[in-house]
Amino acid sequence: MTIFPDDLTMESSSFGRGSIRNLLVHVANVYEFWIGKHGLKKDIKFTLYDSIDSIHEIKRLFSSVDQLTQEYFDYVNSNPGIEIIYDINGIKKKTNPITIFTHVITHEFHHKGQILSLSRQLGYKPVDTDIIR
Repeated sequence: MTIFPDDLTMESSSFGRGSIRNLLVHVANVYEFWIGKHGLKKDIKFTLYDSIDSIHEIKRLFSSVDQLTQEYFDYVNSNPGIEIIYDINGIKKKTNPITIFTHVITHEFHHKGQILSLSRQLGYKPVDTDIIR
């Protein structure tokens, strides 16, 4: 799907993050937060919404998210039985690696639905989002 640059950043009060671009950057930030910061214990500099202004830059951002996720898989596979320790609001908790991954992909698909709805409101015919055909 091709989207006009103005439509990519057009704010909509119907969705909490405001625009298709902001929703996509938010999804990437969640991968950076859970997979990078908590799963891999990296010092992550989160992507700012305004730093992205084209589909090309979004694709580049998600390519880096894919690399981060692959690094997470490699780490988890070479450290069987590990627990991921994280801090939420000053409270330390722990979980297993699959729960972290399940959380980020569930979150992504929630926002993907919002993006499809927003694109329909802007007059686009959304692409097929099924992973397997």
